[in-house]
Amino acid sequence: MNDKSAHQELLHSIKRMGWVLMIFAVCGTLLVSLSHLFTHERIAENAQAALLNKLNRLLPDTLYDNDLLHDTVLIQDQNRLGSSEPLVAYRARKQGQPMAIAFMPIAPDGYSGSIRLLVAIRYDGTLLGVRVISHQETPGLGDAIEERRSDWIYSFNQRHLDNPTPARWKVKRDGGVFDQFTGATVTPRAVVRAVYNSLQFYKENQQHLFTPPPPPVIKDAR
Repeated sequence: MNDKSAHQELLHSIKRMGWVLMIFAVCGTLLVSLSHLFTHERIAENAQAALLNKLNRLLPDTLYDNDLLHDTVLIQDQNRLGSSEPLVAYRARKQGQPMAIAFMPIAPDGYSGSIRLLVAIRYDGTLLGVRVISHQETPGLGDAIEERRSDWIYSFNQRHLDNPTPARWKVKRDGGVFDQFTGATVTPRAVVRAVYNSLQFYKENQQHLFTPPPPPVIKDAR
């Protein structure tokens, strides 16, 4: 085989390999697209179910008869809620009357970073409860804020802005009523502050939070 024939054979081999790679790429893309098409609804449904499960741990279904996941309002207050981004608040109503609200503020000053919480508040401003959604605190120390690690998080149950008094909404080391953890005061201090700020936000915005959405605009069919 001369050099010209060898060169042409090499070009043909490269082209064949290119076609093979292209076919694999197209097939792979098609499979991913089909997989997304058939699973994205199930994934979305699972995510909604997981969210509702989290909410129902603090907002029992006996407390509301509305569609909790769709009766929502966007809230935003970096100073009170720890985030400059809008957060979703979930409103519980029974027979049209406001019963409670739940939202996920952030304690930005944890020992190892931000701590995301779930806070549920009755209409009268009393805490139904608090849970930790995510954090990066030190295992064996700061992670005692988790429900599965200790019962510390239950100390917020039934609290409100006057229970304890504002000056006592602190960990005991700072003159407050909430326990701190041995070797880890920063973490509970951050959570206590975030919960108190959430109650303050609720008090300042209660009427707006439960304002029903405006009715949909019906376009003139003419």
